[in-house]
Amino acid sequence: MSPNAAHALRHFPSSSEDLFRTEVFAGLSARPRALSPRWFYDRRGSELFEAITALPEYYLTRAEHNILSHHATEIARITGTGRALIELGSGSSVKTSLLLNALAPSAYVPIDISGDFLHQSAAALAKRFPALSIHPVIADFMHPFILPVAVRNLSRVGYFAGSTIGNMTVPVAVEFLRGIARTLGEDALLLIGIDRIKDAERLIAAYDDAQGVTARFNLNLIHRINRELQGTIPVEAFRHVALWNDYEARIEMHLATVRDIEFKVAGESFAMAEGETIHTENCLKYGPREARTLLRAGGWSPIGEWTDPEGLFTLLLASSQSPSALPR
Repeated sequence: MSPNAAHALRHFPSSSEDLFRTEVFAGLSARPRALSPRWFYDRRGSELFEAITALPEYYLTRAEHNILSHHATEIARITGTGRALIELGSGSSVKTSLLLNALAPSAYVPIDISGDFLHQSAAALAKRFPALSIHPVIADFMHPFILPVAVRNLSRVGYFAGSTIGNMTVPVAVEFLRGIARTLGEDALLLIGIDRIKDAERLIAAYDDAQGVTARFNLNLIHRINRELQGTIPVEAFRHVALWNDYEARIEMHLATVRDIEFKVAGESFAMAEGETIHTENCLKYGPREARTLLRAGGWSPIGEWTDPEGLFTLLLASSQSPSALPR
């Protein structure tokens, strides 16, 4: 399948607009209020996130790139070559080139919720790897999705970059890992990035940078609601908040009101008092033992582990248990 936008496989449990509206209504009506971080990633949100990855405070991307630069060949010795590489939340696929060179996959399937950004990234990779079969899939990987026909009979290795698993609570992460094990199938492997617990000051700086890019990324969610759901939310009435919750071992991102406000979203009325927040993202951090335990609970057996020189970030390689043995 060509990486051209017109030929990407699309898979959503319902229309994206309907799902967005439903989840925004539910999240703004809940107490405490909360919205899923997956809705950050419209085209503008994806662009802002790529800008975040280049910030001096945001160590995660550099650490993962360092690991792949030094260990991709070793990873390939374990995985073998010729598998289909399935990337969950591919974004710009910047780090993926290191894996593509080392693993020499038989096919590459980038999966992302942002269709425009996915097509752009897939087209760029197609120019760099003209002999590679690329099959983009527009999907929310938090829900079941169907792999392209071209890779269904191939052995697969999943790649879950960054620390996206940290956006999920532990029970959700376990269910997600079990679902991915079933999707990737028998004899599958999974290479997954997991951020480590470290000094709170360094963690907060990574999610509240001096240039305010992360703040714009967080506030873009309100812009998106206003644009796509006919919202009247006053963006200037919110400020970005990032804090470390030591009890839960997670960074939390919130949008906090600086004054009392009333607004509408798709015709529904809402009100928030000064100081109320909308919880937009969790970023859980794991110690080495906890990370391996999480994978085992999700149906994966760790078989390899690599960190950057500072020990900030971990890439784990795991093999799947029998899909038929996984709880449903």
